[in-house]
Amino acid sequence: MTGSDSPPVSRHLPSGVHAAVRPGCALLRLETTESREGVLDGAWWPRSRDIVAELPALLSALIAHLGPVTRVGLDSAAWEGLPTRIVVDDRVVHIDSFPVGDDTVLITRGDHDVFSLLVVPPHATPEAAHAAMAQAVRADNISQAEQILIDTGSGWGPRTDEPSRPSAEADGRQR
Repeated sequence: MTGSDSPPVSRHLPSGVHAAVRPGCALLRLETTESREGVLDGAWWPRSRDIVAELPALLSALIAHLGPVTRVGLDSAAWEGLPTRIVVDDRVVHIDSFPVGDDTVLITRGDHDVFSLLVVPPHATPEAAHAAMAQAVRADNISQAEQILIDTGSGWGPRTDEPSRPSAEADGRQR
């Protein structure tokens, strides 16, 4: 078989369920259909809120399967020490602060191809993380990230190093 006879290489991550979801694992799952019909394109379970420590592994996995990543959009209130750029695999990736919430990260490939990932909180139980990730990658998912975390019991909750934040209902705001 010649090089031109070989089948094209898929740029999608393999489908399937992570069999071993362990506390402290950073896992990535992407919805792999061509249509990308779901509300979210995937899910990520970082080990901590230290974005400088967590983001390189996520970006390396994405770059290996999807090609160059140019930007990452994160909510600065959700992460410790948010830089304006990071170098991963000898490429500069710009980091933008958006009020997307604790539960979402936006990944831009190229100029306009944006992937929206559910962010499972580091403290989530393996069962809750697995359930949230499985729901996020379903092509027929119509739930927003925040609702998935509520439904699966894996919400962000208060950090151990900061006072708890009042809920929207408690401080009079509507969500």
